[in-house]
Amino acid sequence: MALRVYNTLSGEKEVFIPLIPGRAGMYVCGVTVYDYCHIGHARANVVFDVIYRYLGYAGYDVTYVRNYTDIDDKIINRANREGVDYRTISDRYIQAFDEDMERLGLAKPTVEPKATDHIGGIIAIIEALIAKGHAYESEGDVYYAVETFPDYLKLSKRNLDEMKAGARVEVGDKKRHPMDFALWKDSKPGEPWWQSPWGKGRPGWHIECSAMSMEFLGMTFDFHGGGKDLIFPHHENEIAQSEAANGCQFVRYWLHNGFVNINSEKMSKSLGNFFTIRQVLEKFDPETLRFFILSAHYRSPIDFSDQNLDEAQAGLERIYSFLAALDDILLENPAPPELSAGESPAGAGQELQDKLENLIPRFCEAMDDDFNTAQALGVLFDVVRAGNRFLAEMGDPDPAGLSLIARTRDRFAEVGQVLGLFGSRPAAWLEGIKSSKADQINISPAEIEGLIVERAEARKAKNFKRSDEIRDLLLEKGVQLLDSAQGTTWKIR
Repeated sequence: MALRVYNTLSGEKEVFIPLIPGRAGMYVCGVTVYDYCHIGHARANVVFDVIYRYLGYAGYDVTYVRNYTDIDDKIINRANREGVDYRTISDRYIQAFDEDMERLGLAKPTVEPKATDHIGGIIAIIEALIAKGHAYESEGDVYYAVETFPDYLKLSKRNLDEMKAGARVEVGDKKRHPMDFALWKDSKPGEPWWQSPWGKGRPGWHIECSAMSMEFLGMTFDFHGGGKDLIFPHHENEIAQSEAANGCQFVRYWLHNGFVNINSEKMSKSLGNFFTIRQVLEKFDPETLRFFILSAHYRSPIDFSDQNLDEAQAGLERIYSFLAALDDILLENPAPPELSAGESPAGAGQELQDKLENLIPRFCEAMDDDFNTAQALGVLFDVVRAGNRFLAEMGDPDPAGLSLIARTRDRFAEVGQVLGLFGSRPAAWLEGIKSSKADQINISPAEIEGLIVERAEARKAKNFKRSDEIRDLLLEKGVQLLDSAQGTTWKIR
């Protein structure tokens, strides 16, 4: 199956045909670095990280560019409030962004340019737009004239006349049309500035992405991504200025991830439901947040809530518990034999083998359908269900069973590399989750283990009253004991 992606520009799924055979160029709008990142940033960056990984897995040589907007009104305002240089603010939050993305397991893009390093390229594009009649200087500012570009709003499917009717130009306004947007801004007293043909100033927001993407990917490239909130005006304006300047198509496939809602409401600081990545990771494991994001199709909205994060964690625990069981068996049998020709396990082993043989084809089929990570995870759960049935009936593993277990573990490592999941040692990850849960109910794992030992001694002495008291005490605290032939384990309910 060929890779098909939903192109916002056409409103349809299209077969991906790279501009250059065997290669893929992708630009994703990065963050404006004036504050800590929120979970909307987490979603966008995890989504495009997986797209980047999958394109590489599918055999493409990928150039992935993700920028930093390091000059902006918000950065300047924060710098003024703190009485520091704008670079102090931008450097601080670039570092914070990098730390957050590392915790979420993101692969580093090929290039991470900063807007302020591309002032020369920005000025060159503006000069070309003025020369071609698409931009004009007005009292030290330079504006893009939207009426000169007939395809303006082709991405967002809006109507310029209707938008003009809903806007107005104030007396003395520098713009000729209310929808004209700034390419260059005259520097106000105390603001950072760069010298230009129009005087001291700084770039507008939209122009920087055109300059940086063209620098590293050329005038036309394959993928441009970002959140749906960027379709208008940011991406719309990028198209207008880039295609007017270059006279050719800017981007071939536009990809946009859906919004994050908080308890079914739009995330907003004014509503008090705004969460930074750091706040979320105080309560939830980073891989749990990543798993939650990938559990929905990237274009669909997702509803962030503690309950939904708990459900995501439970799903990830199921997979890690399965992998831990495989690791325990492989630890006892470090060199699983290869299967002989025609040799295969019976019963549930045959079911697992069938699921395993189809895992990679089905996984790729899901990812080739517009990067459907939700469906891809469903494929993995099918294997986990079959694998748990196999382990339950296996008894002492025979050569065929051991070979199947080893191949299952390898396949999960393979798809985990694409999804950015399952990179931890399963037993350690599970212990970490148990400890975190125990901390939340104010009881330490050591206390729990101590009570389990005391309970075992009470049962051995036939003091079943005390044994039951310990079980009930832990249950009141939310700790469930799980007795088996191998001993007693526990989990947080």
